[in-house]
Amino acid sequence: QVQLVESGGGLVQPGGSLRLSCAASGRTFGNYAMGWFRQAPGKEREFVAAISRSGDSTSYTASVKGRFTISRDNAKNTVYLQMNSLKPEDTAVYYCAAGYERSRFSWQYNYWGQGTQVTVSS
Repeated sequence: QVQLVESGGGLVQPGGSLRLSCAASGRTFGNYAMGWFRQAPGKEREFVAAISRSGDSTSYTASVKGRFTISRDNAKNTVYLQMNSLKPEDTAVYYCAAGYERSRFSWQYNYWGQGTQVTVSS
């Protein structure tokens, strides 16, 4: 069992930056690939980024590539999402998830956090 808690969301102006964190409980964090997803009002949850168990492989959805960076610190049981050059369309609730394979498909993740709100607005 893995429990995930996101933090770092908030209100930021267009062009600004935020860093999301997702802290995991348990001693087996390194056994899981991690992903970030987001859900905007009235829209389906969508894939944002994912990272392998060791952190040596990452993947991104096209709309955030070059602006967002996913990373992890297995010693701290934490995965991060650095978000730069934020746009209003990045506004959403952001969720982290843990699964056995790095994937862009939500159904392949076994554990989910409660989400953190990111609002990009002037």
